[in-house]
Amino acid sequence: MTLTDLLVRISLVVVLMILVGGVGIIGVGRIRSFRPHALRRLRLVAPYLLLLALVLVGNSLVRDVGPELSWIIGWRITGWIAGVEGTFVATLQHYAHPALTAYFSYIYIYGYSFLLAFPVVAYFLLPDDRPIRETAIAYSINYAVGVVCYVLFIAYGPRNVMPDMVDQLLYTNWPESHLLTSEVNANVNVFPSLHTSLSATVAVLAYRTREQYPYWLPIATVLAGSVAVSTMYLGIHWAIDVLGGLLLAAISVAGAVWLTSPDRRGTTLHRAGRRLRAVVDRPLAYLLALADDRSQEADERTGSD
Repeated sequence: MTLTDLLVRISLVVVLMILVGGVGIIGVGRIRSFRPHALRRLRLVAPYLLLLALVLVGNSLVRDVGPELSWIIGWRITGWIAGVEGTFVATLQHYAHPALTAYFSYIYIYGYSFLLAFPVVAYFLLPDDRPIRETAIAYSINYAVGVVCYVLFIAYGPRNVMPDMVDQLLYTNWPESHLLTSEVNANVNVFPSLHTSLSATVAVLAYRTREQYPYWLPIATVLAGSVAVSTMYLGIHWAIDVLGGLLLAAISVAGAVWLTSPDRRGTTLHRAGRRLRAVVDRPLAYLLALADDRSQEADERTGSD
């Protein structure tokens, strides 16, 4: 199996999960009623989605040179983490079972991907655009701070430090997953755990939108907890990495809530956001006008019939 084959398979599974979640969590009625407003909503939230896209691109570029830069300016903290934490991950793996290994392996890949993608769709469909803005900004903070930490801190995971005590259960159970993990991360990038930080971010945002999507909160909470445990159970992260991820999640959500607060209107950052919106306004305004023209033509044809 090639990396492309694996990405296609993951994408198909995640899309299927989103479709099922759309019916069960969002509701068909909400989806249908939102369709006429989709382009206008896109116009409102496009700057925030563009910000996230730019952060992801920058994150990818920095990660290409990050490991080499880390060896020049970074702090080597592997020994400190191992000294403080000891054999916690190895002890956790004493409870390994084929069923648990399969569960946590799929949670680490499929569950995590769904957990990050679904809120973008669900919050986009809400009448209030603040949840989708909070999500885009919180994700951006996670990735931006995370990549800086990966440059500043050199840390190997427990599977690399104590291979005689910690098994690489993910690769043992699902060898093809190495094609993906080797592309998106390096062995020295374990602190903090971005899997944990982003999953916890989703869970906290799910709590903030529990009135709009009551079923999403328990699902997001279980998935986020499973992702955090999977990073340790599979031997990828230390417990300290997970704690660092939880701290990063708290910072990211707090920052997103503060930045999207109505009290922030009129600030320099808000004005910068308006200028960013101007970049995407023209093509979206054209699409809106085109959609309105087609809708008007359809109404005229219906009336003539």
